[in-house]
Amino acid sequence: MKNFALTGVAGYIAPRHLQAIKDTSNQLIAAVDPHDSVGILDKYFCEVSFFTEIERFDRHLYKLKKYEPNNKIDYLSICSPNHLHDAHIRLALRLEADAICEKPLVLKPTNLDMLSELEMETNCKIYNILQLRVHNSLINLKSNLDNRLVKHKYRVNLIYITPRGPWYHYSWKGNIEKSGGIVTNIGIHFFDMLIWLFGKVKSYELYISEINKTAGTLELEKADVAWFLSIDRNDLPINAQKENKTTYRSITIDGIELDFTSGFTDLHTIMYQEILKGNGFGIEDARPSIELVYNLRNCPLKKPNDLFIDFFNEFKEIK
Repeated sequence: MKNFALTGVAGYIAPRHLQAIKDTSNQLIAAVDPHDSVGILDKYFCEVSFFTEIERFDRHLYKLKKYEPNNKIDYLSICSPNHLHDAHIRLALRLEADAICEKPLVLKPTNLDMLSELEMETNCKIYNILQLRVHNSLINLKSNLDNRLVKHKYRVNLIYITPRGPWYHYSWKGNIEKSGGIVTNIGIHFFDMLIWLFGKVKSYELYISEINKTAGTLELEKADVAWFLSIDRNDLPINAQKENKTTYRSITIDGIELDFTSGFTDLHTIMYQEILKGNGFGIEDARPSIELVYNLRNCPLKKPNDLFIDFFNEFKEIK
C-alpha cells in the first residue's frame, strides 16, 4: 500500500483522483486546499490530515519524511490551479515522492527542462494525467491509423463547446496568467489527443482569440485540423439547446464522426494503475501539447485560410 497526499482537494477534478487512489487500494494521508469545503474526503478516506495553508501541509509532509520515514508519502497528486502545478511538482520531488499532475503539467515549456533536471537529480518521477490516451476507443483508433497500408493526410474537424457562467471569469480559470486561457484550460486535452493520434505539429495558425472562444488550424504529420473551442452558451447548436445539452463535442475524421462519448468513468483509475506499474506518461509525453498551446497563446491572429472557412461554414449550417 502506497501513501498519497493531494493538493487542490476542494476542486472539480479531485474526486477522480480520490476514487483512483481508493480503487488502487492505496491511502490518502494528507490534503491541502485554501477552501475548506472538503467533506467529500469522508466518502473516500476518513483519517486524512487536512490543511488550508500550503506551508503547514509542506511542513507536515517534511516531518513525516524526516522523522517517520515509514509513513512518508510515495506520491503527491496535484489537482491545484494550473499556475501552481510547477511549484507543487517541485514540492513532491523535494519530499522524495513522485508527482502525479493534472493537465497542463506546466504553463511554460521552459519549465519542463528545469523539471526534467530536477527529476534526474532526485531520482523521482513526474507523471501527467493524459487520460484520453487510455480510452479504449481512441487506443483502437490509433492502432488502425498506425497500421493502415495506404497513408494519406486526414481532414480533422474539432468543435468543443462547454458553456460556463460568469463565475468562470472571476475564478483563476478566467485569468490567463493562472490558467493559460481557454486554449490551455479547455483545449489541451484535445490537442494532446490529436498530436498523439496524428503526429508532430508542423504548423499552426490562430484566427479567433476572445475571452470566451478561440479557433484556428493545425498541420500535423498525418492530418490537417480545423478547431473551435468555446465556453459561450450562444455557440451551442440549436438542436443541442433544444435538448438542454450543456456540452457539444464533435470530432470528425474525413467526415466520419469519432464517437467516444462513453468509457470515461474509470480513466483516472486506469492511469493510476499504469503509474503504479511505472508505465505512466512523463514530461516528454506532455511536452508537444504544452509547446503548442503556449505558442497559440502568444502568436498573432491571421486571416482564416480556406480550410478554416470551409469548416466554419459547415459549423454555421448545423447551428
